Amino acid sequence: MTSHDAFQEIGTKHSGSFFQRFAQRITQWSGSTAAFLLAFGTVLAWAVTGPLFHYSEDWQLVINTGTTIVTFLMVFLIQRGQNKDSLVLHLKLNELIAATKGASNRLINAQDFTEEEIALLHQFYCLLAEKARKDNNLGRTHTVEEAEENHAGKLEHQRR
Repeated sequence: MTSHDAFQEIGTKHSGSFFQRFAQRITQWSGSTAAFLLAFGTVLAWAVTGPLFHYSEDWQLVINTGTTIVTFLMVFLIQRGQNKDSLVLHLKLNELIAATKGASNRLINAQDFTEEEIALLHQFYCLLAEKARKDNNLGRTHTVEEAEENHAGKLEHQRR
């Protein structure tokens, strides 16, 4: 199988590992109405049993322990989902950049850049925005290089 064939197969399989399937189902279910109603019912049942247990420390400990455990596990599950969503978003943006004629490919995989590289690119795009502002035409240039060429051309024209 060539790399092109492997690339064509991406997205055609949705099975994944047991943990991937389990995590995805739990993530989807935890955002459902049924999950909310279960949580609400649990809290309601706990609150109603307060007088029965004389609002004891053990009674309070039950809800505190339960919510702590659920919160602890959900933090990791939510982070896993956010990591996947973030990576997918980066891939989609990379595809748009790669497919756009005239776009600067320097931003493909920008999520892997160092903070210094990101700051440098930010400075470039601030320069592009400043040149576009001076040109009074925000849509005229698409890359820093294009902006530099247009600006240099204008300066040359003004000198004549």
